[in-house]
Amino acid sequence: MLFALLLAAAIAPEPVPTLSPTQLLARIRAQFRSHRPPPAYESYTLERKQLRNDGYPDVTGSYIFHVWVRNSDRAALKRQVFRDDYEYPPAFDRPAFNEARDPGPPTADVFEPRPVKPHPISDAYTPEPGVTEGPIIGRVQSLIEYDYRVTRVAYEGDLVHLTLAPISDPERNRLRELYADKTTYELKKLIAADRLFVSGGYKDDYADEFTITMGMVDGVPVVTRIHGVAGADAQGLEYQDDGKVVDFFFRDIAFPARLPDWYFNPRQYGGHLNDLPQ
Repeated sequence: MLFALLLAAAIAPEPVPTLSPTQLLARIRAQFRSHRPPPAYESYTLERKQLRNDGYPDVTGSYIFHVWVRNSDRAALKRQVFRDDYEYPPAFDRPAFNEARDPGPPTADVFEPRPVKPHPISDAYTPEPGVTEGPIIGRVQSLIEYDYRVTRVAYEGDLVHLTLAPISDPERNRLRELYADKTTYELKKLIAADRLFVSGGYKDDYADEFTITMGMVDGVPVVTRIHGVAGADAQGLEYQDDGKVVDFFFRDIAFPARLPDWYFNPRQYGGHLNDLPQ
């Protein structure tokens, strides 16, 4: 009997160290960024659906674009889809989260803060400086999360749910909640405080909440949907009198091995009208 107890003790697995809230946030962010950089090129369909204040579809705020992106500089060719699959002429863009334009691309870094100064669409994309991740000591990564404080950790089924508070500059650090797989730490959903983008810029008088749903395409984490509820009294409502509801859907996400250089030079569009992608 004593031998059996000693044998069981000898082969028992070592206890898994418990991560602190800060280490959990670091592990989730590190797991997300372990898939980076994203593929060189990506294509997708972006559909925006918006409701009017009375809850009916807002035709002017709803549209569909086909988009082709070069991730080295976020340059993109996009074509709006109209009735009967007719597509408008090509337009140049630099999709970005946290800026006064349509969000994208799906592989964008969801942990990036809002830039200090918006990036002009005509200029080269310059990423904001970030914190360098520290070394891995044993099984726990030594990384200080400078931008958020974890105020609550809850385990909900297969997910770990973190509630965040920005340590400084809440206008730039917009994440408020994270949901990740409790075993793999793959990011599943985020909730962010932001402002609703409408034609002409941000709608500053809306207090907005955006729920970002994540998925995987070819082993790459991607944003698949953004659900935004805008308005001071919008919590839990499908619509309300003083705000809006908007959804962005990212569909048909693919990573082409190569795209022509002229896709990303709007001055060459006129010479390739017969070669435009559909």
